[in-house]
Amino acid sequence: MSNSLSDKKIAFLVATEGVEQVELTEPWKAVEAAGGTPELVSLESGEVQAFNHLDKADTFPVDATVADADAASYDALVLPGGVANPDQLRMNSEAVAFAKSFFDAGKPVAVICHGPWTLVEADVVRDRTLTSWPSLKTDITNAGGTWVDEEVKVCTAGPNTMISSRKPDDLKAFCETFVEEFAKAG
Repeated sequence: MSNSLSDKKIAFLVATEGVEQVELTEPWKAVEAAGGTPELVSLESGEVQAFNHLDKADTFPVDATVADADAASYDALVLPGGVANPDQLRMNSEAVAFAKSFFDAGKPVAVICHGPWTLVEADVVRDRTLTSWPSLKTDITNAGGTWVDEEVKVCTAGPNTMISSRKPDDLKAFCETFVEEFAKAG
């Protein structure tokens, strides 16, 4: 099976501040290494401020604002974590609608750590099985999902494939798995 993402454009949805840097940069590199084109979508134009846990890290240029981005232009979505990142995204109706539109279109979504908060808000975890940072277990369960403690979980229930992981230690398996799943998607 080919893990090529050539001719595929992958949206990375992050808030203006608070994305966990390694959860952005490692999946970004995995998309590029597989021949795909990653694009950073955020709440505002300019740059986003990444963090290494609670410490400011690097900044990254925004390719498109969520107000201007169209999910139809992308083949898949990656939702990195960090505590503040998805907390801000779930409070922005355009960001929530953007994430939900990938599910509505049957496109694959990869999410790690606290990232599922945005999906809980979008009401797309119902009847799905996923993993996350352990503190989201109750949120996912209350939203109708099934939470599991696994390095990476692929869920094909529902209109699309969702790949989830728990934390930065899972990034190698997360990246390998979502690249494989994104490559299979039409």
